[in-house]
Amino acid sequence: MGEASPASLIPTVAWGGFALGVVFGYVGNQTNFCTMGAVSDVVNMGDWNRMRMWLVAIAVAILGASGLELAGTLKLANSIYQTPNFTWLSYIVGGAVFGIGMTLASGCGSKTLIRVGGGNLKSLVVLVFMAISAYMTLRGLFGAFRVNVLEQATIQMAGNQDIASILSRLLGAERRMVLIVTTLVVAGALLVFAFMKSEFRQRDFVLGGIVTGLVVVGGWYVSGRLGYLAEHPDTLQEAWIATNTGRMESFSFVAPQAFLLELLLFWTDKTKIVTFGIASALGVMAGSLAYALVSKSFRLEAFRDASDMIRHIVGGILMGFGGVTALGCTIGQGITGFSTLALGSIVTFLAIVAGAAATMKYEYWRMMREA
Repeated sequence: MGEASPASLIPTVAWGGFALGVVFGYVGNQTNFCTMGAVSDVVNMGDWNRMRMWLVAIAVAILGASGLELAGTLKLANSIYQTPNFTWLSYIVGGAVFGIGMTLASGCGSKTLIRVGGGNLKSLVVLVFMAISAYMTLRGLFGAFRVNVLEQATIQMAGNQDIASILSRLLGAERRMVLIVTTLVVAGALLVFAFMKSEFRQRDFVLGGIVTGLVVVGGWYVSGRLGYLAEHPDTLQEAWIATNTGRMESFSFVAPQAFLLELLLFWTDKTKIVTFGIASALGVMAGSLAYALVSKSFRLEAFRDASDMIRHIVGGILMGFGGVTALGCTIGQGITGFSTLALGSIVTFLAIVAGAAATMKYEYWRMMREA
């Protein structure tokens, strides 16, 4: 791997991301995997099955990601999640705003891609506005507020912010052993909680959770191992090829939409390439389309009226801002980041759920008031 050239690794990483995206899109459509739906089911019906599916995905991703690190295949510290820079206000505000946005837009970033593949024109509009908003938050108007206000509220930790590193510092114990114990305890608790109810142990729920977790692990392997160069020929430093962050990545579905938009706008700029994030997002749509065609469930769906369109546009804008600010969405932070056991990812996960749940409660209150 060390002798490969950066150019030769780009197709490997991009096609690897696309293939994993196809699997996720196909199975996500088949099993109705939806993180917004998971929160909605709990809040509105007391049904925890889709939430348990999400938790299984997290558990599988934790086991797989930690396994890759313990085997020496990669180092999760080389991702954006475990850095000592704990931007707590960004996690909370970004997560809550994303949760509100995904409720208004009828689905998170991954569900939006899945619905686009299934023919949903509403989700296509959401996707466009989410991409524009995400780009504005990365490099435009919203970015100034993100950097100058939210990111100023930061705690600089003595070391990496993952739970294993924090406990290792507090206990004075070897991090490797702490990582093993932490992984088994956290992942084990999530799996026990998920499978303790017999109604959850149905094929689709289990399949959706396991496959989603595995594709996230696959993403870590593709970008963190197959796309890794111990010494880049230009910089003479280690590098991760075909990622937008310049670090190893796995699934995340907000910022990649901004980079996809940038690629389309500056197509003739040879420095713009199809990265892992872009390819995986395209793969999700392709996989969802494949399932929709196979199952004959593909159908075009449009807005019912102007208010419905406005609601979804606002939701897309909020998701774009929130997803970039919090460094990820319900997949990017809620599973991929969570798999690194980063404290910021866990805070973001809770903020997303809280933002979505509060919005659903408010909408129910308003509906009952108007009835």
